[in-house]
Amino acid sequence: MPAASTTLRTLAVSVITLLTVTGCQALDDAGRAMGRADIVNELAARLDRALELTYSAEYQLPGGRTASITQSQDPARSAYEWPGGKLTVTAEATTRCDTASGRTVCTIEAPPAPNSKPSVVLFAAAEREGQVTPPMVMGLLTAAALDPGATITQSDTTVAGHLATCVDVRQTAGSFATCVTGEGALGSFTGQVDGQPAELALSRYREQVDGAAFDLPPGAGVVDRRQAGS
Repeated sequence: MPAASTTLRTLAVSVITLLTVTGCQALDDAGRAMGRADIVNELAARLDRALELTYSAEYQLPGGRTASITQSQDPARSAYEWPGGKLTVTAEATTRCDTASGRTVCTIEAPPAPNSKPSVVLFAAAEREGQVTPPMVMGLLTAAALDPGATITQSDTTVAGHLATCVDVRQTAGSFATCVTGEGALGSFTGQVDGQPAELALSRYREQVDGAAFDLPPGAGVVDRRQAGS
């Protein structure tokens, strides 16, 4: 089992054990009554399952901008694209592309360590760029479950044609709302990332991927640092 996946499951189990002792807080009437531990466990399981899937997800951002997450299992590779940037992780390389003043430059570095999951490496790198990722949302939910002052309202909806579970979290540490589809894809998020407002909503989900999603952007300049790092 991947290390990040194991960590998520262990964290969820720890939360469940704690809440078995302290009891579950009732939720607002606007949502179905559901224990904090139930929410964490359900979303952790979906997130864990999604790391093993092949899928492509497109997201709508404020101002008409878009982003996408693409991951494949055979071969194992992942890509995250947002306005002005792109990250691609494959068995051959980790590539970061930045666009400034109309010019795109891609820096190619050594691939992740053997046996590392591209999706795990990708999400960790994307978070460092201030992007919303499924593991980041899971971390926020887990923190909320451990906050006795937090109010969590759960509801069910449809996002981009897919059934999803949504939670609205109100707490002094920072309120947010998010949805996760039944497949385990991040359906939506509204909140803050590193103190900055962040918002996205799933606009399209497919269980197939286009190989071009892992290619360098057309006309991009290339800086290959793999030899320097070897």
